Amino acid sequence: MKKLTINKAMRGLRGELIIPGDKSVSHRSVMFSALGSKPVRIKNFLPSADCLSTVACMKALGADVDIISDTELVVKGNGLNGLKEPATLLDAGNSGTTLRLLMGILSAQPFVSTFTGDASLHKRPMGRVIKPLSMMGAKIVGREGNKKLPITVIPAEGCLKGISYDSPVASAQVKSAILLAGLFADGRTTVTEPYVSRNHTELMLEAMGVKLEYAGTSVSLEAPDELKMPEELIVPGDISSAAYWLVAGSIIPDSELLLKNVGINPTRTGIIDVLRNMGADITMLNERVSGAEPVADILVKSAKLHGTEFGADIMPRLIDEIPAIAVAAMFADGDTVITGAGELRVKETDRLQAITDQYNKLMDCIEGTEDGLVIHGSGKESVKASCFSYDDHRMAMSIAILGLAGAGAEIEEPDCVRISYPDFYKELEELTK
Repeated sequence: MKKLTINKAMRGLRGELIIPGDKSVSHRSVMFSALGSKPVRIKNFLPSADCLSTVACMKALGADVDIISDTELVVKGNGLNGLKEPATLLDAGNSGTTLRLLMGILSAQPFVSTFTGDASLHKRPMGRVIKPLSMMGAKIVGREGNKKLPITVIPAEGCLKGISYDSPVASAQVKSAILLAGLFADGRTTVTEPYVSRNHTELMLEAMGVKLEYAGTSVSLEAPDELKMPEELIVPGDISSAAYWLVAGSIIPDSELLLKNVGINPTRTGIIDVLRNMGADITMLNERVSGAEPVADILVKSAKLHGTEFGADIMPRLIDEIPAIAVAAMFADGDTVITGAGELRVKETDRLQAITDQYNKLMDCIEGTEDGLVIHGSGKESVKASCFSYDDHRMAMSIAILGLAGAGAEIEEPDCVRISYPDFYKELEELTK
């Protein structure tokens, strides 16, 4: 589908939505289970293009993956040191998580592996992961000064060595790559971040018997003898996918949405904090724990929002949600100032520039800055226009919500939502019938 038309919502959104499985946890559940020697049943797996890239890579590395249904898998590996040399290139598709985390694991393997990916992933810099892995003794060769795909990981001379690494950025992918390499390293591996990034890797490793130690923004581990596999992993709903409905339910008058089974890991709930600071009516219900991850049902009702300011300290907890938060800010009273978001310039696209260029077509109220956005809310009338998604799933879904709350929108290249939320348009249609 080349274009999709989103019409203005003629009434409030009401109903219940079961949020699809968390993308970050789905990636890790398959990857880590493939390092064990017992079968693990994974439920509520997200069958998105990104997560299926991880499945394909782990199968190519010798893991047995039995697909029970779209959302249920059984994964069995050959132990912590049981990966096998792939017969072909490892294709990470559009998935930076697949690429960066596997680079950590494969840096310690006694065989050569080469990664490729789609055109977008070839443009994304990998130096922030390659640098610390090289310090551990990994041999990694890539394009443009060992920073971009295709990337080849060559067996290290001897065992990887644990390091103490001060990361210049708070990035779960960087932290995870180093910790995963540390599973195979000689000595202690420590990662220190300027702020604590999402901790799905740490929680899952602890659930698999790995001892981790924490001090401030640092986390450390030493190589275990094995990973102790649970019989079952249940993936919580992805708060990044819930984000679009949290915003839609807040800004479209007379809305009330119940979002079921949403992961509320504190390292991911920055969007809830920001929306509540803007005046959103958001209530947590039925809070519980699924595996090691906190989960709740979230009730959101329409509310009058006002502008806010936030920056680098909260950014690791909501970096993927900025495109959705920007939509909320456009319908809030007053200005919203976002800083410390420079990482968005090296995502699937330069999201700061994309937001400024495309959202302003519908409501001309956003100024881009070097590391953020200034959004002048509720001061402009919305118009209907055609917007380009840049083949970026988060841009496409955010534009859809902006069009729904405003005068409508036409999305060019809308099918990219398959990356994280394959049923997004179907569920939007159901809510607006």
